[in-house]
Amino acid sequence: MPDTSTPPPSKAALLLAFALVYIIWGSTYLGIRFAIESMPPLLMAGTRHLLAGLLLYGFMWWRGDTPAPTASNWLTALIIGVCLLAFGNGGVTLGEQYLPSSLAALLVATVPMFLALLGWLSGVSARPTLWVSLGLSLGLAGVYLLASTPGTSHVSLPGHKAMGVGCVLTAAVLWSVGSLYSKRKQASASPFVAGGMQMICGGLVMLVAGFLHGEATGFTLANVTAKSWLAFGYLVLFGSLLAFTAYIWLLRAVEPALAGTYAFVNPVVAVVLGWAFADEVLNVQMLGGATLIVAAVGLVVLGGRAKIRATESKPSSSPLKAEV
Repeated sequence: MPDTSTPPPSKAALLLAFALVYIIWGSTYLGIRFAIESMPPLLMAGTRHLLAGLLLYGFMWWRGDTPAPTASNWLTALIIGVCLLAFGNGGVTLGEQYLPSSLAALLVATVPMFLALLGWLSGVSARPTLWVSLGLSLGLAGVYLLASTPGTSHVSLPGHKAMGVGCVLTAAVLWSVGSLYSKRKQASASPFVAGGMQMICGGLVMLVAGFLHGEATGFTLANVTAKSWLAFGYLVLFGSLLAFTAYIWLLRAVEPALAGTYAFVNPVVAVVLGWAFADEVLNVQMLGGATLIVAAVGLVVLGGRAKIRATESKPSSSPLKAEV
């Protein structure tokens, strides 16, 4: 819920924050695609988040707004960072070796559906309504259409599309698990400190995984292209710092369901950019799958909000409210 003790944010600030989250997060899929053209995927992603986490955490430490985290706080940050970043972002980065960035973004749009289903099964949120259940069914149909779309050209490792789909869907599931876990436990009272800690932990785990996977073998910085360096810098400064910070601010300024509408827009941005700048395939089957997923996300989010409004309109002895 918004903080009623502070003045409401201006419309200009809200529009700017939403624009940053919609456009920048939607463009990071293409940024990842360009970065891993000459950088190992896990080493790139791990370094990206480690640098961003150190910058964010260092700035918050310099301000001295919060007490020093304990070992328990760091353990919580490690668990969330592994789910959200090591598996979540790392899985998407690995998947984009085999899939166009636009297809990866559309598959990631299944996250709200996994949140609804896993939230209900874990007791974090209410049982899905009829509309939410319909959305889950449409989402599965959309994923099937996307997974069976032919012609995934311009990828680093062609011929392994099923592996790419598996990586991205696994990433979506683990991102949802980490998001639900973060509702129960937080690494810090400050979302910015917690975010920095999670990026540090997740980045370190991805770096270790990259080295164990042998990504450093034969890799030299001299082989990294200018396009990959520019994409890497964009991901660190804009994707991990600017857009992430805007999203954290939005969570405190507006309803979480409204802040989560980035899930509608990011795939559209990714598809348009991939088609315009990376010659990625855009066919009728892919558009059909995208339409089903966007409709599914809409049903899940709107159906969940209807459940919340119905719950809030009735007297209750419990302070807990259902969330999707």
